[in-house]
Amino acid sequence: MAGGCGCHTSSDGPVGAGGAAIKTPFGTFYGTNITPDSDTGLGNWSDAEVVAAIRAGDIRGRGVAAPVMPYPLYAGMSDADVQDLVAYLRSLPPVRRENRPAEVSLPLPRLAYRVWRLLFAPRVVAPAVAPTVPVVRGRYLATHVAICTDCHTPRTRFGAPDAALYLAGTDDGPAGDPVPNITPDAETGLGKWTENNIVQLLQTGMKPNMDNVQGLMSEVIDGIGGGPGYAQVPEAELRSIAKYLKTVPPVRHKVGGD
Repeated sequence: MAGGCGCHTSSDGPVGAGGAAIKTPFGTFYGTNITPDSDTGLGNWSDAEVVAAIRAGDIRGRGVAAPVMPYPLYAGMSDADVQDLVAYLRSLPPVRRENRPAEVSLPLPRLAYRVWRLLFAPRVVAPAVAPTVPVVRGRYLATHVAICTDCHTPRTRFGAPDAALYLAGTDDGPAGDPVPNITPDAETGLGKWTENNIVQLLQTGMKPNMDNVQGLMSEVIDGIGGGPGYAQVPEAELRSIAKYLKTVPPVRHKVGGD
């Protein structure tokens, strides 16, 4: 399933080689090299070290990752799926590309990241295998694999997702762009969309009114830097996500002009 790892690929670079800029109120962060290059990537990391980074934000030899790395969401990825993800990362062509340090205004940033994790990262018990019941699987995919929450839920002033506006969109998404409300609210969300409409958008980028999505959502549908996108995901998986989105509590929250 495509989604979160897109931040580790710039639009003009190889898959996983890093470089994408992520601007936040706390500074600008850059996607790191997660190819199996021995010097600048994950080539010398053990599988357990890669899993610890994905699920807990523990970065080998450096401490806790900044929460722009959505490890609190990946924490719920099943044992089987996270091992598959590590195997996929191992299969990428190694790219020698130095990582660019973050430009942050926080004093003692690694300590700040550790405190943030303590205060705002929920304790999650990952299942051994992913659920198979469609709606439950859709919730799992949307939350812990495709990490829809990461873009579609507004942040508090501390950078934590605002639970009261779960999936309700924000005017200040990645790169400052608006991200739409995808709860089933009839006026401001997807309440008038059918399950097929949602699947069609994830496959083609086309909305029911025949307009098409732009920006980051377009990239994660088509794929970034040659990596797979939602368009390559089996329809059954996308349909599970659509079924789940129809069950989310509707939130009336107008975003931008969409």
